[in-house]
Amino acid sequence: MLKLKTTLLALALAGAATMAAGTIASAQDKATVGIAMPTKSSARWIDDGNNMVKVLKERGYNTDLQYAEDDIPNQLSQVENMVTKGAKALVIAAIDGTTLSDVLKQAKAKGITIIAYDRLIRGTPNVDYYATFDNFQVGVLQAQSIEQGLGLKDGKGPFNIELFGGSPDDNNAYFFYNGAMSVLKPYIDSGKLLVASGQMGMDKVATLRWDGATAQARMDNLLSAYYGKKKLNAVLSPYDGISIGIISSLKGVGYGSVDQPMPIISGQDAEVPSIKAMLRGDQYSTIFKDTRDLAKVTADMVDAALAGKQVTVNDTKTYENGVKTVPSYLLKPVVVYKDNWEKLLVDSGYYKKSQFQ
Repeated sequence: MLKLKTTLLALALAGAATMAAGTIASAQDKATVGIAMPTKSSARWIDDGNNMVKVLKERGYNTDLQYAEDDIPNQLSQVENMVTKGAKALVIAAIDGTTLSDVLKQAKAKGITIIAYDRLIRGTPNVDYYATFDNFQVGVLQAQSIEQGLGLKDGKGPFNIELFGGSPDDNNAYFFYNGAMSVLKPYIDSGKLLVASGQMGMDKVATLRWDGATAQARMDNLLSAYYGKKKLNAVLSPYDGISIGIISSLKGVGYGSVDQPMPIISGQDAEVPSIKAMLRGDQYSTIFKDTRDLAKVTADMVDAALAGKQVTVNDTKTYENGVKTVPSYLLKPVVVYKDNWEKLLVDSGYYKKSQFQ
């Protein structure tokens, strides 16, 4: 009898130990996803990071979210640390899409899934998927808002316009610019739109790091050199932070008054300062890209890839990174005006009405 009790106790203890070991193993097996974001200087990227963490944690993942503050070596070091610490997947919004080749080679050797997040990672075969918005369409919508604001379809014109591009190290900037020019160039060719500076093409209009102060300085120079007696009627701006810099420059020389109204100015990312600028009449439009949807799509990619299942994509032709065409999922951007901003941004729960009061 004593022997039987001893045996049963041993079995119980062994079972408890097995269960405890299983619990520890389960906790250890929960995958960590490294999330590398470019900067906190844009509210948009803060929202991206928060949304990614929220969705992934809801699905049972650990997350390692890092911001590099637009410092390329810093981002490189952050990604290297994620690889070293055993991340099973990397979600990377690259500062410079050409600088991560070596660390991604190391990651791929460890079997880590690599997803480019809203910025294409270039020059490497070691990027598995790309989650983004239809970036060419973003540019189309920006230009169509200018077309609408000026009344170009109604035959109005000619008007003076200046063009601004995004950062030359961000692949998206070229898609935005090319999309916009697919709409604007016919008007430029016909003389309905005049670029007084003659500055066209990303080699001349790019704005490094999407920096508003850099855009403001360039706008200052354009106004001084080409618009002493001419009025500027429109500005193609690819991003809200750039738009705010442009607006500051224009206000500095008297735009925004009854006698000298603000030009039609586009934007992107539906950031709070630019929505406020739209309500004041300083900015005409922006583009809303719902980062909640992008986070869900990216989390779906992580889920499928780590489970060994087929990853859902809807574009296998557009995003060629210099080495391979990266399978992508493209979401639809939406243009925001003064008359629809509340429905799109507040009623959807993206912002609170109090943020604009």
